[in-house]
Amino acid sequence: MMKECLQFLIEPAKNLKIRIKESRKKVKHEKKEPLLESQLFIMDLARELNRLCRKSDVLAHIWTCEDVWPPHLCREFIMEWSTTLENKVRNTPQRSLLISPRPERRDWRGHLLSMLEQSDEHDMGAHRSTIMDWVREQRAKHQHGVWPGEPVLMVLDDLEFQWRRGRLTHLRSAMELVIWAVMAESAEKETIPRLWLAHKQKNQKIDATRYIPHALWNWIGDAAEEVTLDSETANPDLVISGDNKRMRCGYEKCDVADCRRRFNGWWCALAAEGFSEGRHYWEVEVGERDWRLGVARASALRHGYRSLNTESGYLTLRLERGQELKALTVPCTPLPADLPLPRKVGVYLDYEGGQLSFYDVERRAHLYTYTDTFSQKLYPVFGTVEVVRDMVIREAGAREPCFCPGPCLWS
Repeated sequence: MMKECLQFLIEPAKNLKIRIKESRKKVKHEKKEPLLESQLFIMDLARELNRLCRKSDVLAHIWTCEDVWPPHLCREFIMEWSTTLENKVRNTPQRSLLISPRPERRDWRGHLLSMLEQSDEHDMGAHRSTIMDWVREQRAKHQHGVWPGEPVLMVLDDLEFQWRRGRLTHLRSAMELVIWAVMAESAEKETIPRLWLAHKQKNQKIDATRYIPHALWNWIGDAAEEVTLDSETANPDLVISGDNKRMRCGYEKCDVADCRRRFNGWWCALAAEGFSEGRHYWEVEVGERDWRLGVARASALRHGYRSLNTESGYLTLRLERGQELKALTVPCTPLPADLPLPRKVGVYLDYEGGQLSFYDVERRAHLYTYTDTFSQKLYPVFGTVEVVRDMVIREAGAREPCFCPGPCLWS
């Protein structure tokens, strides 16, 4: 009875709710800007690659407009891959340029910015044609599609999962990895994600990827080393713990012998271990004020206050005044201001590959990569100005929990 009495209120309320929902959809649809040519091209490219790569539909999110990239990102992607494919055809007709552990580097970002200052979307036509011609060639060559391999599929699933959860803003990394899987189809399947990550970090040195997929993060962690501080290289102002794993600035100078190996200016110390081959990885809990991490060549000077940059034999990342995170190149390379400051930093060295990369351990994100040809022994270097809080070198077996809400999906 009561329900019948209130029916005159219930029905209008339902109708109002429906009208509000329809109105919101209409407004949202009306406000949506039309897609530019570069965005439409990325959608077409995703559709073609999705047909080419078997057993994965991750790129369907792009060509169905679930993942729409901003125009500048589309143009950047088109320029980069057009250049890469042109180099592949011109330099290595029988073998993919990208499979090389030391790919050719080109300032395509500078080229892109210069081009965009003088032109618009329509001038991207030649670059779009280069990419689409290559895709059609691959489709004709592989009429039944390309099998990317289980390692690639696992990484693609991981990227899609993180995108759905909002950790990734777009699926650019997935698109790149699919291209890699097609280009390197004759390579060992397990190595393809590693080659993709190394290429990406070397060519986009700053903030190359905001999330390192689980399988690749484990592979980096497999190179973990027990690293300890060498107290005989430490500045006299530093206090080194008994296990040589912690250091901080003391209130008084330590009574130690001065020698050529010891820092007497900057508050730094080297590791006891040096590396002249292989892959190596270590993690450090850093402070919030001023710190530096990286490696030093065996011949690098340690006396005085000369800048510890690439010219003086150091490849380092530094937080200055608790705000400015930068790589000490010449001139220095500031990292993006919107990049969250890391509390735990991972350092990865591939000696033969000429790569030194820094990661935010808690976010599993890339920070910066140096590329060089190493010939001398390299020693991990550590610097801090913290008086209360220790800089801590973590144990080699230490691992951060993964981002899965329950048991790890990728182990």
